[in-house]
Amino acid sequence: MSVVKCLKASATLALGLVALALCMQLWRAYVLAPWTRDGRVSAQVIRIAPEVSGQVEHLAVADNQWVSKGDLLYRIDQRDYLLAQRQRAAELAEAQSVFEQRNEQFKRRTRLGDAIAREEIDNAARALNVAKARLDAAQGQLARARLDLERTTLRSPVDGYVTQLRLQPGDYAAHGDTNLFVVDGHSFWVTGYFEETKLSNIREGAPAAIKLMGFSPLLKGHVASIGRGIADGNELRNDSGLPQVSPTFSWIRLAQRVPVRIELDNVPTGVELAAGMTASVEIVDAQSPSHWRFTHWLQGFM
Repeated sequence: MSVVKCLKASATLALGLVALALCMQLWRAYVLAPWTRDGRVSAQVIRIAPEVSGQVEHLAVADNQWVSKGDLLYRIDQRDYLLAQRQRAAELAEAQSVFEQRNEQFKRRTRLGDAIAREEIDNAARALNVAKARLDAAQGQLARARLDLERTTLRSPVDGYVTQLRLQPGDYAAHGDTNLFVVDGHSFWVTGYFEETKLSNIREGAPAAIKLMGFSPLLKGHVASIGRGIADGNELRNDSGLPQVSPTFSWIRLAQRVPVRIELDNVPTGVELAAGMTASVEIVDAQSPSHWRFTHWLQGFM
């Protein structure tokens, strides 16, 4: 009978030790390990806005289409700008003719020397300076007209995807108004929002594993930088200018989440990235002890 009791006691103790070890691993996995399920895919998004105004004459792309750097996006009606360029070219030719005339007059008077009054030479010099100023202004206006004509053609500044296209031929494109965006196809990164209690285990350059919600393959990356500031809700002011201090409980404190930028080292074939995707991020330390492997396995169920 005593043997049976000893076996029961040993089994109970063993189960207790297993439960304790499991609880410790759960604590490591959830509280201490540098991982988060709060990750987002981000990318650089370029706003495309015309620098001149006019009616859209030709639209060369569709929404979500891939474009290469320099590809035509759309073209604004060029007729007004062609006319402006011709007018400025004519004004430049006239200014050039006047300048040459004034220059010749100044040279003739200078050669005459004492044969004419000094005042006539001064007047010729002033007329030449005025003609030169008008010539410079005409050259600048022609250059501006050519630039405006060039700006009627909008091209993609990067390789990427057209998105939020709200434009069609015949629409009026106003100067400075954004009417489409291009997502830089080579700029994707992942931002992991880690609890502040886990930042001590994160260092710049550390390798990272990223699991996207919509794709099975793991993505590899590394910690590029750690955010150095987040907004403080207690700094907000109400209509009276007084601080809005959030109520808290003395015995409960929630850890703040700090953004950590993860640069992608490679993207597996078949994985299509899109800004805003949800991801889980784990900082992988090659120097971690072997018992952390079980912790990593537990994280897959959280």
